[in-house]
Amino acid sequence: MKKVLSVIAIAALSASFVACGPSAEEQAAAQAKADSLANAMKEAFSTLAVDTAAAAVVDTAAAVATPATTETK
Repeated sequence: MKKVLSVIAIAALSASFVACGPSAEEQAAAQAKADSLANAMKEAFSTLAVDTAAAAVVDTAAAVATPATTETK
């Protein structure tokens, strides 16, 4: 009798775990959210890369335009 009850309890727990999984709509919504976050991150990093490259160009131009001064005694 204990074995039968334990099998029924295991079957009930297994069914509850399967029933609590996300539906297809929830999975699609989660995937859409993940995709939008990924796209936002890509855009932010590409903007950052452009800003960093522009700053490097400005720094290089400033270094070229400013003559090096050396003092001699």
